[in-house]
Amino acid sequence: MERDGSDGCTNPWIRNSLDGHLQRVAVNSLKSKWRSVRSGVPQLLVLGPMLFNIFVSDMDSGIKCILSNLDNDTKVCGTVNMLEGRDTIQKDLDRFEKWGHANLLMFNKAKCEALHMGW
Repeated sequence: MERDGSDGCTNPWIRNSLDGHLQRVAVNSLKSKWRSVRSGVPQLLVLGPMLFNIFVSDMDSGIKCILSNLDNDTKVCGTVNMLEGRDTIQKDLDRFEKWGHANLLMFNKAKCEALHMGW
């Protein structure tokens, strides 16, 4: 996180928010013993989205289209009035897919839509 520009107070804050917390695993009716939390992402109001934004901060590298991110919803916008516009959007979508594979983050293609505006 420090490499991505967080100030020196953030890491101790995350570490302190995990101190003293316990967790266990449950599968069906079997439960493990309670153990101290040694790592993870605390489920705090602002921290989760902040860490997600750091994680996806390089997603738009090399993208030519207009990109809009809100939480975990990403929109790609482009004008297609010639074949070049279509190719630009397709190349950007291919870049996103490559980025997703490299970062082990898959896009939900079932939720992908195309919005056509015009004649």
